[in-house]
Amino acid sequence: MIKAVVFDLDNTLVDFMKMKADAIGAAINAMRDAGLALSVEEIRSRVDAIYKERGMEFQSVFDELLYTQFKKIDYKILSAGVISYRRAREAALVTYPHVTMTLMELAKMDVRLGVVSDAPAKEAWLRLTYLNLHHLFDAVVTFDDTRKRKPSPVPFKKVLALLKVKPHEALMVGDWAERDVVGATKVGMKTVFARYGDTFGTLVSHADYDVDDVFDVVRIVKKENA
Repeated sequence: MIKAVVFDLDNTLVDFMKMKADAIGAAINAMRDAGLALSVEEIRSRVDAIYKERGMEFQSVFDELLYTQFKKIDYKILSAGVISYRRAREAALVTYPHVTMTLMELAKMDVRLGVVSDAPAKEAWLRLTYLNLHHLFDAVVTFDDTRKRKPSPVPFKKVLALLKVKPHEALMVGDWAERDVVGATKVGMKTVFARYGDTFGTLVSHADYDVDDVFDVVRIVKKENA
Protein backbone atom coordinates (compact mmCIF):
# COMPACT_ATOMS: atom_id res chain seq x y z
CA MET A 1 0.00 0.00 0.00
CA ILE A 2 1.50 3.32 -1.09
CA LYS A 3 0.79 5.96 1.56
CA ALA A 4 3.31 8.62 0.47
CA VAL A 5 4.99 9.91 -2.67
CA VAL A 6 8.32 11.73 -2.41
CA PHE A 7 9.57 13.90 -5.25
CA ASP A 8 12.95 15.28 -6.16
CA LEU A 9 12.64 19.01 -6.87
CA ASP A 10 14.90 20.13 -9.71
CA ASN A 11 14.27 18.47 -13.09
CA THR A 12 11.41 16.48 -11.56
CA LEU A 13 8.92 19.11 -10.41
CA VAL A 14 10.75 22.17 -11.79
CA ASP A 15 12.54 22.49 -15.14
CA PHE A 16 15.72 23.65 -13.40
CA MET A 17 18.11 23.40 -16.33
CA LYS A 18 15.94 25.55 -18.61
CA MET A 19 15.54 28.12 -15.84
CA LYS A 20 19.29 28.21 -15.23
CA ALA A 21 20.19 28.46 -18.93
CA ASP A 22 17.71 31.29 -19.56
CA ALA A 23 18.87 33.22 -16.50
CA ILE A 24 22.57 32.87 -17.30
CA GLY A 25 21.99 33.91 -20.92
CA ALA A 26 20.17 37.06 -19.83
CA ALA A 27 22.91 37.90 -17.32
CA ILE A 28 25.66 37.46 -19.92
CA ASN A 29 23.99 39.86 -22.35
CA ALA A 30 23.38 42.41 -19.60
CA MET A 31 26.98 42.30 -18.35
CA ARG A 32 28.33 42.74 -21.87
CA ASP A 33 26.01 45.72 -22.38
CA ALA A 34 27.33 47.17 -19.11
CA GLY A 35 30.94 46.95 -20.29
CA LEU A 36 32.25 43.42 -19.83
CA ALA A 37 34.61 43.09 -22.77
CA LEU A 38 34.38 39.35 -23.30
CA SER A 39 32.49 37.36 -25.91
CA VAL A 40 29.33 35.47 -25.03
CA GLU A 41 31.22 32.21 -25.49
CA GLU A 42 34.08 33.29 -23.21
CA ILE A 43 31.71 34.36 -20.42
CA ARG A 44 29.60 31.24 -20.66
CA SER A 45 32.69 29.03 -20.60
CA ARG A 46 33.99 30.76 -17.46
CA VAL A 47 30.60 30.64 -15.76
CA ASP A 48 30.28 26.94 -16.57
CA ALA A 49 33.75 26.30 -15.12
CA ILE A 50 32.82 28.10 -11.88
CA TYR A 51 29.60 26.15 -11.53
CA LYS A 52 31.46 22.90 -12.21
CA GLU A 53 33.90 23.67 -9.40
CA ARG A 54 31.49 25.29 -6.94
CA GLY A 55 28.18 23.58 -7.70
CA MET A 56 25.09 24.78 -9.57
CA GLU A 57 23.67 26.51 -6.48
CA PHE A 58 26.77 28.74 -6.01
CA GLN A 59 25.40 32.22 -5.39
CA SER A 60 28.46 34.37 -6.17
CA VAL A 61 29.26 33.15 -9.65
CA PHE A 62 29.31 36.62 -11.23
CA ASP A 63 31.38 38.07 -8.39
CA GLU A 64 34.00 35.39 -8.98
CA LEU A 65 33.85 35.86 -12.75
CA LEU A 66 34.53 39.58 -12.44
CA TYR A 67 37.20 39.25 -9.79
CA THR A 68 39.06 36.73 -11.93
CA GLN A 69 38.87 39.11 -14.89
CA PHE A 70 39.65 42.44 -13.18
CA LYS A 71 41.08 41.47 -9.74
CA LYS A 72 38.24 43.56 -8.37
CA ILE A 73 34.47 43.63 -8.72
CA ASP A 74 32.94 46.21 -11.07
CA TYR A 75 29.56 46.78 -9.42
CA LYS A 76 28.05 48.36 -12.50
CA ILE A 77 28.62 45.14 -14.42
CA LEU A 78 27.77 42.92 -11.45
CA SER A 79 24.45 44.63 -10.73
CA ALA A 80 23.45 44.42 -14.41
CA GLY A 81 24.13 40.70 -14.40
CA VAL A 82 22.42 39.97 -11.09
CA ILE A 83 19.24 41.92 -11.89
CA SER A 84 18.91 40.39 -15.36
CA TYR A 85 19.56 36.94 -13.93
CA ARG A 86 16.84 37.32 -11.30
CA ARG A 87 14.27 38.67 -13.77
CA ALA A 88 14.92 35.91 -16.29
CA ARG A 89 14.96 33.25 -13.58
CA GLU A 90 11.51 34.25 -12.36
CA ALA A 91 10.15 34.28 -15.89
CA ALA A 92 11.61 30.84 -16.63
CA LEU A 93 10.78 29.16 -13.29
CA VAL A 94 7.93 26.86 -14.24
CA THR A 95 6.80 23.37 -13.34
CA TYR A 96 6.71 20.55 -15.83
CA PRO A 97 3.29 19.92 -17.40
CA HIS A 98 0.73 18.30 -15.08
CA VAL A 99 2.76 18.75 -11.87
CA THR A 100 0.11 20.69 -9.96
CA MET A 101 -2.64 18.41 -11.25
CA THR A 102 -0.65 15.37 -10.13
CA LEU A 103 -0.04 16.73 -6.64
CA MET A 104 -3.68 17.70 -6.19
CA GLU A 105 -4.89 14.30 -7.37
CA LEU A 106 -2.53 12.48 -5.00
CA ALA A 107 -3.66 14.68 -2.12
CA LYS A 108 -7.29 13.81 -2.90
CA MET A 109 -6.30 10.16 -2.61
CA ASP A 110 -5.00 10.85 0.93
CA VAL A 111 -1.43 10.21 -0.20
CA ARG A 112 1.10 12.17 1.85
CA LEU A 113 3.54 14.25 -0.21
CA GLY A 114 7.22 14.95 0.35
CA VAL A 115 10.29 16.46 -1.30
CA VAL A 116 13.91 15.38 -0.99
CA SER A 117 16.30 17.84 -2.63
CA ASP A 118 20.05 18.38 -2.69
CA ALA A 119 19.41 22.11 -3.03
CA PRO A 120 20.09 24.45 -0.08
CA ALA A 121 17.01 25.04 2.08
CA LYS A 122 16.59 28.69 1.10
CA GLU A 123 16.73 28.00 -2.63
CA ALA A 124 14.44 24.97 -2.46
CA TRP A 125 11.80 26.83 -0.45
CA LEU A 126 12.03 29.89 -2.69
CA ARG A 127 11.34 27.76 -5.74
CA LEU A 128 8.47 25.88 -4.09
CA THR A 129 6.90 29.08 -2.76
CA TYR A 130 7.31 31.02 -6.00
CA LEU A 131 5.41 28.23 -7.77
CA ASN A 132 2.80 28.13 -4.98
CA LEU A 133 3.59 24.49 -4.24
CA HIS A 134 4.90 24.96 -0.71
CA HIS A 135 1.54 24.34 0.99
CA LEU A 136 1.00 21.01 -0.80
CA PHE A 137 3.83 19.09 0.87
CA ASP A 138 3.73 17.38 4.24
CA ALA A 139 7.54 17.20 4.48
CA VAL A 140 10.45 18.87 2.68
CA VAL A 141 14.03 17.72 3.26
CA THR A 142 16.86 19.78 1.78
CA PHE A 143 20.65 19.50 1.91
CA ASP A 144 20.73 21.85 4.90
CA ASP A 145 18.48 19.53 6.90
CA THR A 146 20.87 16.57 6.84
CA ARG A 147 24.16 17.86 5.33
CA LYS A 148 24.07 14.71 3.19
CA ARG A 149 23.45 14.46 -0.53
CA LYS A 150 21.64 11.68 -2.34
CA PRO A 151 22.23 8.74 -2.73
CA SER A 152 23.05 8.80 0.99
CA PRO A 153 20.21 7.05 2.83
CA VAL A 154 20.07 9.84 5.42
CA PRO A 155 17.74 12.30 3.60
CA PHE A 156 15.45 9.47 2.52
CA LYS A 157 15.18 8.14 6.06
CA LYS A 158 14.47 11.64 7.35
CA VAL A 159 11.62 12.30 4.94
CA LEU A 160 10.10 8.90 5.72
CA ALA A 161 10.21 9.70 9.42
CA LEU A 162 8.57 13.09 8.85
CA LEU A 163 5.87 11.52 6.69
CA LYS A 164 5.41 8.74 9.28
CA VAL A 165 5.49 5.94 6.71
CA LYS A 166 7.59 2.81 6.26
CA PRO A 167 9.94 2.56 3.26
CA HIS A 168 7.77 0.04 1.38
CA GLU A 169 4.80 2.41 1.79
CA ALA A 170 6.53 5.21 -0.12
CA LEU A 171 7.31 5.94 -3.75
CA MET A 172 10.33 8.05 -4.76
CA VAL A 173 10.13 10.04 -8.00
CA GLY A 174 13.30 11.55 -9.45
CA ASP A 175 15.23 12.34 -12.62
CA TRP A 176 18.72 11.27 -11.52
CA ALA A 177 18.99 7.48 -11.46
CA GLU A 178 22.35 7.39 -9.69
CA ARG A 179 21.04 9.52 -6.83
CA ASP A 180 17.25 9.33 -6.63
CA VAL A 181 16.74 5.72 -7.67
CA VAL A 182 19.84 4.25 -6.01
CA GLY A 183 19.36 6.12 -2.73
CA ALA A 184 15.66 5.32 -2.41
CA THR A 185 16.16 1.68 -3.35
CA LYS A 186 18.80 1.30 -0.62
CA VAL A 187 16.29 2.21 2.08
CA GLY A 188 13.53 0.03 0.63
CA MET A 189 11.36 2.57 -1.21
CA LYS A 190 9.77 1.83 -4.56
CA THR A 191 11.07 4.09 -7.32
CA VAL A 192 9.89 6.02 -10.35
CA PHE A 193 12.38 7.44 -12.85
CA ALA A 194 11.25 10.80 -14.26
CA ARG A 195 12.52 10.29 -17.78
CA TYR A 196 11.04 13.62 -18.89
CA GLY A 197 13.58 15.46 -16.72
CA ASP A 198 16.62 13.31 -17.49
CA THR A 199 19.65 15.36 -18.59
CA PHE A 200 22.13 12.47 -18.72
CA GLY A 201 20.71 10.34 -21.53
CA THR A 202 20.03 7.49 -19.12
CA LEU A 203 19.30 4.24 -20.95
CA VAL A 204 18.59 1.96 -17.99
CA SER A 205 17.33 3.54 -14.77
CA HIS A 206 16.87 0.38 -12.68
CA ALA A 207 13.73 2.00 -11.22
CA ASP A 208 10.52 0.07 -10.62
CA TYR A 209 8.82 2.38 -13.13
CA ASP A 210 9.92 4.83 -15.84
CA VAL A 211 7.54 7.68 -16.75
CA ASP A 212 7.46 10.28 -19.50
CA ASP A 213 4.74 12.35 -17.82
CA VAL A 214 4.54 13.09 -14.09
CA PHE A 215 0.81 12.33 -14.04
CA ASP A 216 1.71 8.68 -14.64
CA VAL A 217 2.63 8.64 -10.95
CA VAL A 218 -1.09 8.82 -10.12
CA ARG A 219 -1.73 5.75 -12.25
CA ILE A 220 1.17 3.93 -10.59
CA VAL A 221 -0.17 4.62 -7.11
CA LYS A 222 -3.62 3.42 -8.14
CA LYS A 223 -2.07 0.25 -9.59
CA GLU A 224 0.04 -0.38 -6.46
CA ASN A 225 -2.99 0.15 -4.22
CA ALA A 226 -5.49 -1.82 -6.27
